Amino acid sequence: MSSPSENQTLTLFEWAGGDAAFERMIDCFYDRVEQDDLIAPTFPGGVSVEHRGHVAAWWQEVFGGPARYSQQFGGYEHMLNKHLGLGITIEQRRRFVATMSVAADDAGLPDDPEFRSALLGYLEWGTRLALRNSEPDAHVVTQAPVPRWGWGVAPPYQP
Repeated sequence: MSSPSENQTLTLFEWAGGDAAFERMIDCFYDRVEQDDLIAPTFPGGVSVEHRGHVAAWWQEVFGGPARYSQQFGGYEHMLNKHLGLGITIEQRRRFVATMSVAADDAGLPDDPEFRSALLGYLEWGTRLALRNSEPDAHVVTQAPVPRWGWGVAPPYQP
């Protein structure tokens, strides 16, 4: 069988397993965050079920799923406002990336190099943006669409 044409390639959302896969990853991530001395302080009182649901909706939309975050929770501007003034440190950013990568393992998301490359690409991009946007007096882009992440340079190989 030849590899699929561009329009036949599954979205990252579909490849990962849809809504349930991202919900599992977010739950695994925040379960770890709540026990992490470096990043738990950014969530005083723990991480609510509601917060987890909103973040899962963000990830689902970013990775090609339904646009629920944009339609129900305020889209990019709402997410941006959650990070303004947080003062995220470089160490916290790095721990966030590493913890989310482990959470993807915990949740049983696909571990093929192509999917993980896209996942880590988004994590690097998103956390670096959040780091900058969280600085005091940051100059931020306040209006933007929720990003729609794709396979980039390495779509899945299907013989």
